[in-house]
Amino acid sequence: MDFMKYLKARETLLLVLIVVLSIVITSINPTFMTFDNLTGLLKSWTVLGIFALGVLLVLLSGGFDVSFTAIAQVVQYVVVFWFLQAGLDNIWLAILCSLVLGALMGLLNGVIIYYFKITAIIVTIATNSLFYGALYVVTQGDLIYDIPPSLLSLAEIKIFPLQAANGAWYGLSLITCLWFLLAIFLHLFLKHTVLGRSIYAVGGNPLSAERVGFNLRRTTLFIYTFVGAISGFASIIQVSIVQTVIPNSIVGSELQVIAAVVLGGASVTGGRGSVPGTLLGVLLFAILSNSLTLLKVSPYYYNVFTGLVILFSVVLNALQLLRQKRAQVRVVVEQ
Repeated sequence: MDFMKYLKARETLLLVLIVVLSIVITSINPTFMTFDNLTGLLKSWTVLGIFALGVLLVLLSGGFDVSFTAIAQVVQYVVVFWFLQAGLDNIWLAILCSLVLGALMGLLNGVIIYYFKITAIIVTIATNSLFYGALYVVTQGDLIYDIPPSLLSLAEIKIFPLQAANGAWYGLSLITCLWFLLAIFLHLFLKHTVLGRSIYAVGGNPLSAERVGFNLRRTTLFIYTFVGAISGFASIIQVSIVQTVIPNSIVGSELQVIAAVVLGGASVTGGRGSVPGTLLGVLLFAILSNSLTLLKVSPYYYNVFTGLVILFSVVLNALQLLRQKRAQVRVVVEQ
């Protein structure tokens, strides 16, 4: 019951929608509601789910970031290439390097945004092009197929493994558990730390937040550094799943991630959103994507749905904000 108190109207609506949609899909194709399919679905969306946690943090602060995929793309190529050249093969070292390199690239965004007072979306569009373009200039688009074994093994580790009739093993992937653990950490961080609460405050009203004592510089730099770090972490997971480094395999998925976060209740104007809502938004997108495959529906409909979701969520957030303002005005008038 403790968890339910964190679920607000948007989260509850998403949960009901997911349950209903799952029942409908299962009635059409019973293979959907199987342990094998559900764990595979979660595993395939782990990378975008981790991205979504970073995007949530940015949107809460009233910012906007579209460079996280380019950061991940650069990090995975640099780390894997360096490992091959140096003859290294250690998954923990790879994760550490990806976190540090991603954090430095994200910090660059934060520094430019804060010190030069440039709109976040402009800065991140520029750095997205810069990072991705530089990667392609240096690599000429070459793929890396020779991946260190320890990186490949990460996505193959199963929690509660089961063996199918054909002898294949399946189960809840370790990388999915890492995604959920990161989500729990971020939820507790936002709710129970001063820095976490400052992110909400800055997103609600930066000037007022600074006047009451919140450090705007520290908050801004932390947010974009954190986004860069977990983008780097997600890149290593992407390598483990795909088992190849492809320079353009992640760039282009920004719209899906942002749509899932906004669907989960995050406001593009800042100050509103939650980790449970973000997880449910990602899960809904994952279910819809998987159901299109199972039902053999054209993937083009998924792009249409993504656009509609963003429009619907933005309009719904605007209506909720308008209703809150009217209620506040009514209370003032009555007093």
